[in-house]
Order: sequence, then structure tokens, then C-alpha cells
Amino acid sequence: MPGYLDRYGEGYEERAKRRRLILALALIVVVVAAGLYFALRNHRQKAQVSQFIELLQKHDYAAAYRLWGCTESKPCPDYTFSKFTEDWGPQSKYAQIAAFKIAKSKACGSGVIVTVDLGQNREERFWVESSEMTIGYSPWSVCPTR
Repeated sequence: MPGYLDRYGEGYEERAKRRRLILALALIVVVVAAGLYFALRNHRQKAQVSQFIELLQKHDYAAAYRLWGCTESKPCPDYTFSKFTEDWGPQSKYAQIAAFKIAKSKACGSGVIVTVDLGQNREERFWVESSEMTIGYSPWSVCPTR
């Protein structure tokens, strides 16, 4: 006749192994989620700036100007199309952008500061307003502290 405590502790190793497996899977999920967050944060804003630079490379200045937030229905009186083409057009220092790379981005208040490496020691910082996805010159090189 078996004793009362003969089977005491049976299954403990399996429960401990299952607990370690669950903890390891939870840790993996947290690490993957954090990695995805850091990889994809500001993705829309970086894509908007990339599209802007690609339009400049194609010399489609009117479309690039629209990404700046200036259209026929909502013109930019302080930044006319002629001033835009003076800054970004065929006679500007950005006329021939061979390659570019989004160097970094930093969320700041209602927008994102996107730093673009344009090659040949040329770097430009853009401000992308998150609500409207319009591009402009960044008012700061880094986000100001309050």
C-alpha cells in the first residue's frame, strides 16, 4: 500500500520548466515590442521627408512645395514658390542631390525633427508637423527643454 507522501513533489520540475518558458517568452515579446517601437517610431514623418527629397531629385518642385504645406487653396504668403525654388530649385545648393540618408529623428511637441544627411558634408533638419504631415525648416537643432 503506497504511503501518503510517496508522490510528494511530483510534477514540480515540469511546473518550474513551464514557468521558465513562460517568463522567457514574455521577455522575448517585450524585447521585440520595444525593438519595433524604436524602429518604427516617427516612421510616417521620416517617409514624408524621404518623399520630399525624392521629389527634389526628380525636379518636381511643385509637388515638393505641396508637401511643404503650400497649395493653391492654402498658399504660403511668407514662403512663396519663387522663394522655395530659390532655396531648393535648380540654382540652389540642393540642385543635385545624388543620395541622402535619414540620419535621425526626434519627436518634439507636436512634431518631429528629422535630420537628413545629403552627402558632401551637407545636413539639413526638417520639422514635420505630425497632425498635418507638412514639412518645414526645423526651428531647433534639438528639442528645447521646458
